[in-house]
Amino acid sequence: MIRRLSYLPRTTKSLIILAVDFVLLPVALWAAIALRIDDWTYPRQFAWWVFLLPSLIASPIFIRLGLYRAVIRYIEDRAVITIASAVSLATLGFITSLQLFQVTGIPRGSLLIFWLMAMAIIISSRFVARAILRRLAPLSTDRKTVLIYGAGSAGRQLAVALRTGQEFEPVGFVDDARDQQGLQIGGLRVFSNSEMIDLISAGSVDQILLAIPSAPRSRQIELVNQLEPLAVEVRVLPGMADLVSGEVRLADAREVGVDELLGREPVPPNKALLARNIAGKVVMVTGAGGSIGSELCRQIIKNQPTALVLYELSEFALYSIEQELTHIIREHALPIAVHPVLGSVQNGMRLTAIMARYQVQTVYHAAAYKHVPLVEFNITEGILNNAFGTRSAAAAAIEAGVESFVLISTDKAVRPTNVMGASKRMAELALQAYALDPSVKTRFSMVRFGNVLGSSGSVVPLFRKQIATGGPVKVTHPEINRFFMTIPEASQLVIQAGAMGGNGEVFVLDMGSPVRIVDLARRMIHLSGYRVRDEANPHGDIAIEFSGLRPGEKLYEELLIGDNVSGTEHPRIMKANESCLTLNELEQVIADLGVACVANDSRTIIEILQRCVSGFKPDQDVRDHLYEFADQ
Repeated sequence: MIRRLSYLPRTTKSLIILAVDFVLLPVALWAAIALRIDDWTYPRQFAWWVFLLPSLIASPIFIRLGLYRAVIRYIEDRAVITIASAVSLATLGFITSLQLFQVTGIPRGSLLIFWLMAMAIIISSRFVARAILRRLAPLSTDRKTVLIYGAGSAGRQLAVALRTGQEFEPVGFVDDARDQQGLQIGGLRVFSNSEMIDLISAGSVDQILLAIPSAPRSRQIELVNQLEPLAVEVRVLPGMADLVSGEVRLADAREVGVDELLGREPVPPNKALLARNIAGKVVMVTGAGGSIGSELCRQIIKNQPTALVLYELSEFALYSIEQELTHIIREHALPIAVHPVLGSVQNGMRLTAIMARYQVQTVYHAAAYKHVPLVEFNITEGILNNAFGTRSAAAAAIEAGVESFVLISTDKAVRPTNVMGASKRMAELALQAYALDPSVKTRFSMVRFGNVLGSSGSVVPLFRKQIATGGPVKVTHPEINRFFMTIPEASQLVIQAGAMGGNGEVFVLDMGSPVRIVDLARRMIHLSGYRVRDEANPHGDIAIEFSGLRPGEKLYEELLIGDNVSGTEHPRIMKANESCLTLNELEQVIADLGVACVANDSRTIIEILQRCVSGFKPDQDVRDHLYEFADQ
């Protein structure tokens, strides 16, 4: 019967609550008088309509104050204030009516008792109904039991919100503060870290939800590092402002971020360096729709350029980043013009025309083919886009009078084993050759760094897909490692490095210690709530398989060709001084490469790269394949 009531229309439910209140208020008045005179028989000295007065007076007041508009299942504790106000007004109205109708004989003390009893009855009726409705509400079959890490105000509000939804069932809080541990907050116990570990080991918890928005980033990363070995799913709750605004739902609790996966806190940027080549200038980003290019654009508009030129070959990528930046600029009323331009970096004439038209002062050249196996088997296009495209962009910058040109390079350019790395080293050589020419006014610099987590082609989104489908997670080699950095951190360092003086220098980002890919995979599996299945744990959830190195892939990457390196004004940026080609030597190499590319002669392209790029040793299997392709 009660379960059927929960499915009634809202108007019907409101009428039922109104009827219950209408009956309970006369009962409260009778009980108040009985308690005062210590006589529980019906007080015949009063007319029957006196007992109806509280209900007749309270009903319109309750309706006006919205007591019947509240959804009982989701009613909150603060509703007590509204109910108390309504009952108090109704009691005053009742007392006034007794005076108007000259009703005598009702003890004054009973009126105070009535006020207290009416308030207790009305409040308790709502919360008893809420408890019953919540217990009867159909639960989602995939409802997850969760611990909320953080018993502060954010955690308490989230616990209330979680209970009203169907996705999560909170079982308690975890807090570092000893004075909080053991307390009951909203019916939920506050556990210590050791008790949390016991709960997880017993299988009583499906998720840990981090609800510590005020904690510094270092503390959040420390918590992730602490929870990772427990093999429990860890998610970060959205801020309460986002929940209130409706922009996100509790179900949108995000996965552990890529910077938290690294287990270290990014170094804060030098704001003066960030703004030096951007503030008040016209800036152009090539490859603006890519992972690095789009983040560069986001960082650039934070530093107030007068205009930003987005140069991109992909129509959809250009549309996406242009729409995103336009929205940010409108939202913050920024005086920045955005110019989306479709074009290839191989089209030098178009680049020159665009740079001259908008009077570009700073160029960040992020356009490149970066996927190692794809470039390995599309060698001609890789050379044309990465080497010739960079040379065209640099020549256009010189002709258009650009002040600063920054190339986003890669650690794969150091003693490369693949064509992608060799083509990026050729791009560096082109800029270094132009920098040696005293007639060139444009200042050229290159920024070399390793993998960025979360970029297109990054292992992180790939591993997440594999984990979501139950695995296996595929790693190429058990010993392979890489330098990693987040996209925002890498983009900020690129901007700062490009702002440092000099010409023709290769800046190298200090990316910390290299990370073994298999360790990253294991960390992601654990933070998704699974255990690794291997020989030591044959009953685990997700296996890690080794598929072998891909064509042209190295076990480890390097950032420096030689040992001639010096520091800069930024603690995470180093400066390398490396040998390079003169402009005449470069032009001869470019001419030879151009002939080989027109003929699609992979053998000759490889031979030219081996002559020019220090340490280039292409993979033997790939070389045999390319030679075979060239002979056809």
